[in-house]
Amino acid sequence: MTTMDIVETFEENCCVMRYTTAGQLWNIIAPREFVDFSYTTSYEDGLLSCGVSLNYGEVRPNFVRGFNHPCGWFCVPLKDYPSHSLLTGYIQTELRGMLPQSAVDTAMASTLTNFYSDLKKALKS
Repeated sequence: MTTMDIVETFEENCCVMRYTTAGQLWNIIAPREFVDFSYTTSYEDGLLSCGVSLNYGEVRPNFVRGFNHPCGWFCVPLKDYPSHSLLTGYIQTELRGMLPQSAVDTAMASTLTNFYSDLKKALKS
């Protein structure tokens, strides 16, 4: 993920988000943008964040609009190690566009690896 912006806020914890990703595999996979309805709330002393893509606004030039089916992230503290949490994600992403499945598989694996690496760095700082 290269950018994440709140496009519209409805109330606390409820908004429309725009995410973008950079091109992958030497831009064989064009940059993508996703526009999702997002809701975040407390869950078992942790957080639950869920979302789904919306048809919202125009697609920016040079981007392909991807689509996220209903998805969510749970982050809950570990009972035996309260300074640690378990992050579980359920994602169902359609990159859209004309892509070979092998390119999609490679890009998704790379994107998820980078996401967790970036998250680990952000949590340490």
